Amino acid sequence: MQLGKVVSLQNVMWKREGKTILDQISWNVAPGEHWVILGLNGSGKTSILNLLTGYQWASKGEVHVLGETFGQTNIPELRKSIGWVSVSVDERYAGRGSDNALEVVISGKHASIGLYEEVTKEDVNRANALLAELRIEHLGKQPFMKLSQGEKRRVIIARALMGQPKILILDEPCNGLDLYSREQLLETIERLARVEGGPTLLYVTHHIEEVVPVISHALLINHGKIVAQGDKQSILTESNLEKTFQLPIAVKWEDKRPWVSIKKNVDTN
Repeated sequence: MQLGKVVSLQNVMWKREGKTILDQISWNVAPGEHWVILGLNGSGKTSILNLLTGYQWASKGEVHVLGETFGQTNIPELRKSIGWVSVSVDERYAGRGSDNALEVVISGKHASIGLYEEVTKEDVNRANALLAELRIEHLGKQPFMKLSQGEKRRVIIARALMGQPKILILDEPCNGLDLYSREQLLETIERLARVEGGPTLLYVTHHIEEVVPVISHALLINHGKIVAQGDKQSILTESNLEKTFQLPIAVKWEDKRPWVSIKKNVDTN
């Protein structure tokens, strides 16, 4: 592994039931970089995340995260340095109607669903500070399950930050949000990513317009193989995106964000 890398995958292959899901994945993330991982549903995006967090094990190749080599490190301990935000985390609270937003945030300290450890004054202060940072401090005492989808997602981001992670995985965080809530959340993510000393962002989506300005690099994946990777401005081209999404795509950059449309077939007859 190259020294100082946040993430380093070297010639990684992952098979499930004899089928190759990820094929020859080599990818390095350096400190100070924020990456988007783009691809169709089923392309292998979540599989990469599961490899990074040790929930799946590479069939071949090497996985290094935060200087630790998989196979030679304590994975549960390493996970404490990785925050994960996804709709699935929201859903795990569905049967816990009594948890308020503040309690959900505090539970992130131990990566648990619910509070089972002693809560200190410092925990409460940090959780309230995170809610304030995400501009939802007024929701602290509100039942989590009664919040809007956008509010829930901000609470889950605060929960992920509670443990002061070095990597923050955002797995399709805008899924299920309306346009207004999506843009609010993206503005929040942009602001958080600019905080000095904050975590490295790995943002997973299949919506190109969610690539906010603070994201510096892009990894494009299709059928478990890398299409292209590198600086986002040079990678998010029409040619690369067409290979990734298997459609004729036009790209327009506006306010340092890429916006796409589908090219219409021109009848020359």
